[in-house]
Amino acid sequence: MQLKKLFAVATLLMGVLLAGCQTTNPYTGEQQASKSTKYGLGGVLAGAAIGAIADGGDGALKGAIIGGAAGAGYGHYLDRQETVLRAELQGTGVQVYRQGDELKLIMPSNITFDSSKSDIKSAFYPVLGSVSKVFKEYDRNVIEVVGYTDSTGGDKINVPLSQDRADSVANYIAFQGVSGDRIAAYGRGSADPIASNKTVEGRSKNRRVEINLLPAPQR
Repeated sequence: MQLKKLFAVATLLMGVLLAGCQTTNPYTGEQQASKSTKYGLGGVLAGAAIGAIADGGDGALKGAIIGGAAGAGYGHYLDRQETVLRAELQGTGVQVYRQGDELKLIMPSNITFDSSKSDIKSAFYPVLGSVSKVFKEYDRNVIEVVGYTDSTGGDKINVPLSQDRADSVANYIAFQGVSGDRIAAYGRGSADPIASNKTVEGRSKNRRVEINLLPAPQR
């Protein structure tokens, strides 16, 4: 009976974790479970097993709950932040991509900047304002702003332009009250394309600014 109860408890909690932590890969459209979810599942099983040994079925339930929370750790915090960001950015053209304990915002250049310019479009200020509000509320991330271009024009033009665009976004976020100590900006030019530079559509996807939210170093 104890084994059956242990199995039922673990299955229930794993189902809750999986249902709540599915994300969509913006490049493939596929549903996937985050890495933090996988850690949480491992914690559920380990916690349930230890709890069962210590205190039978009731111990399994307590152990599974504690183990799941400990296993996911920072991932639970990021789950909440991701949910808020998705709500704030719905319909803006900004994509939210989750991979384990890293959260990425992908901002196509056509909605953020005019062609060959690094000044943020006035229509995009409210979007960055909403993002900044979330960054202030959820302050356990390092914020990495990275600018990219397509492959036309060469590095002599593309690298400075991508850096200027990353700086513009980073500076505006800081202006909104997010601590500058958390923010770093980089221009990567045509490096790391996410689509083919041989097509108009592909080049358009490659011209982007990404904001990577990474776990802050432990102090």
